[in-house]
Amino acid sequence: MLVKLNDVVDRITGNEDRLVTTLPFYLAGEHYDSESIGIYKRGELNSTTVGKLGFKFHFPFKKGDTIFMSRNAHLKKAGMVMYDGICSDTSYILRTKDEKVLLHEYLPLVIQNEKFWRFFEENKSGSVNFLLNWKEMKEYEFELPAVEEQRKIVEEVWAIENAIKKYEKLMVATDELVKSQFIEMFKDVDQGYLSDVAMITMGQSPSGKTYNTDGEGVPFYQGKTEFGELYIGEPTTWTTSPTRYAECNDVLMSVRAPVGSTNLAIEHCCLGRGLAGIRPIEGKSTSLFILYSMRSIESQIEGMGVGSTFKAINKDQVYKLPIPLAPLSLQEQFVELAEQSDKSKFELKNCIDSAKETMQAIIATRV
Repeated sequence: MLVKLNDVVDRITGNEDRLVTTLPFYLAGEHYDSESIGIYKRGELNSTTVGKLGFKFHFPFKKGDTIFMSRNAHLKKAGMVMYDGICSDTSYILRTKDEKVLLHEYLPLVIQNEKFWRFFEENKSGSVNFLLNWKEMKEYEFELPAVEEQRKIVEEVWAIENAIKKYEKLMVATDELVKSQFIEMFKDVDQGYLSDVAMITMGQSPSGKTYNTDGEGVPFYQGKTEFGELYIGEPTTWTTSPTRYAECNDVLMSVRAPVGSTNLAIEHCCLGRGLAGIRPIEGKSTSLFILYSMRSIESQIEGMGVGSTFKAINKDQVYKLPIPLAPLSLQEQFVELAEQSDKSKFELKNCIDSAKETMQAIIATRV
């Protein structure tokens, strides 16, 4: 049966005082995962965080509600929330009017759907941060199957979603294993600074007038935009007036928002101010050991970032990043372990991608 969203869904509003609420969590933009039917991430409401939240955080929601970020359709932020909390008025809280007509587990499939995102694009307003007003959104029409069919679809889709979450947890556990092995293997090794084992070049952006997309000059990387799993991707920008360089297999570290991510260079290139180039000193270390060592302490490096708009770390901080002064044989052992971990994560990622494709196919053809 063809229905409008407003026929079967209520938009929930409210006025929950964030300063005195007993609700435990808040939902902000960074807690959504694009294209996910579930919302799992959250911020904890406490004496530190409530003061940082704006006054617009006053809408209470319940576990099982579907929440939709009304701005920037290209981010595709919407899903069923897995906890009670509050959000701001830019997030629309949607709740089924009658479970006998529309299952609450089915509702996120209606929203996290290419048909709906096309509707968003066609009906958005604003000039910079595009948004979909509730006045337009409530008129969205879609085919609603019988509850029995909804239940079949829900069981299939959420079984896939649960499998995806298990794969993701295994990826996290794999990373944690590498970190714990890093600590164990080097606990009795003298610790030094990154500058003890590597030559470090802090990036410096040339004049924007020298940039081009025609391949003229030297490949230029401003930050981590082109970062891949291990090696940085092909360049999209070149400069005819390069300033600071990295060479093939140098470690590249992001030093500006986000801080700490690493990749390997694939060729001679120019580094912008968002990157540092790290070249191992022969006989003291290797590119892969430096990369995996920095990944093992990436959260620590990220926490060093300062700045009100963009978090960044400076030259002195990069030079003084801690690293074990280990013999090359022990470094190689750790690299072998880390590479095996990467292979496992690659296989898990393929499983996740395949599961997501299956889920999207079900939603596209049956919802």
